[in-house]
Amino acid sequence: MDSNPLRETLRQMLAVLEAERQALAGLDIEAILGTAADKDKLCGTLDKSGVTRIDEECRGMLEAAKRLNEVNRQVRNLIAANVSARLDHLTGAPPIYRAGNTPRSAYSYAAARV
Repeated sequence: MDSNPLRETLRQMLAVLEAERQALAGLDIEAILGTAADKDKLCGTLDKSGVTRIDEECRGMLEAAKRLNEVNRQVRNLIAANVSARLDHLTGAPPIYRAGNTPRSAYSYAAARV
């Protein structure tokens, strides 16, 4: 095990974010919920770490974690937009998202193409 607790926590976070990506790809709700709980726990560990200086390796892992988390967030949003579009289509309701209503109009565009 690494002697740097921050480094070890960041490695765990990267592994959890990768597992979340896989869970999202497979639409595995149990795994998605499990990774959410794991991320929450690891965030608590990071909050309590009391780290004042971050070395380059940890900085790189932090940046990688931020990128992975952002990609996962975008995937979650696309899934939600897709579900909304399908539900709207089934119920005959007008779509909630419109291309001009949000800066993230790509999500509504992707959902509209379903």
